Amino acid sequence: MLKSVKVQDYMATGLVTFRPETDLFEAINLLLEHRISGAPVTDQHGVLVGLLSEVDCLRAILTLTYHEEEVGGQVKDCMTTDVETVAHDANIVEVAKLFIDKGRRRIPVINDGKLVGQISRRDVLRAVEEFAQHI
Repeated sequence: MLKSVKVQDYMATGLVTFRPETDLFEAINLLLEHRISGAPVTDQHGVLVGLLSEVDCLRAILTLTYHEEEVGGQVKDCMTTDVETVAHDANIVEVAKLFIDKGRRRIPVINDGKLVGQISRRDVLRAVEEFAQHI
């Protein structure tokens, strides 16, 4: 049954992450280099404190440019701090509902308060495909 499939079985690990004090342009370069649209921000203990997306970066650059300030800063100045997460042992069906209801592309995965991975819509589709092949 698909409800018994857990997030931890399909989540991505080994993520690109940032620290709040990471230079904004260093973060932008890593997003471009890895061809990703965003990445989690963690503190020194691995606790998720935010997400940095391409939109966050653009917003920061445009805001500073509009106010004729020097472009730059740190990730903490522009990251999103209200982040929805799922537990590592959540079932795939719950996550699929979140993707549908909230319109998210990916959701950070937490275990004991620490970031352990990320689950995407594509990961859920992969789980469904594998499940369908075994019935």
